[in-house]
Amino acid sequence: MSLVDLIQKNSAMLVSSSHREPRVNIIEKTDEEIKAIANPLWRDLVKNSNEGKYGEFVRNFSSAFALAMDQVQVGHQFARSELARNLSEDADFLGTIRRGEHVTVLYRQRSTKKEGEWLGRLVLGYEDGKIKIFGASIF
Repeated sequence: MSLVDLIQKNSAMLVSSSHREPRVNIIEKTDEEIKAIANPLWRDLVKNSNEGKYGEFVRNFSSAFALAMDQVQVGHQFARSELARNLSEDADFLGTIRRGEHVTVLYRQRSTKKEGEWLGRLVLGYEDGKIKIFGASIF
């Protein structure tokens, strides 16, 4: 047995004997499973954006995404953006895009005050065994 074979065998034994849960990847879920997870998260984002509730808005964000969202900047966006404060509660699920350990969920979003449609984007993945939001935007 070569040194490489020995290292690989011992590494495999360490991983298999550890007490950690197996790594879960959201891209393995079906579109329907993802939709069932994403829709309530999207509705919460829309509701909290409309109400300008920053703390509730970032509640389901991954730790890195929450840190990247500057509370002052987001507060200004809530205060100044007519779109961010007037999102329609009705959004259409358009589909998913899978990449790496994240899935992007796309929505057709409307406003209650502005005519037209916007593309909503929600990026989901696992953090510490829980599904979290790794990105969210409206274009």
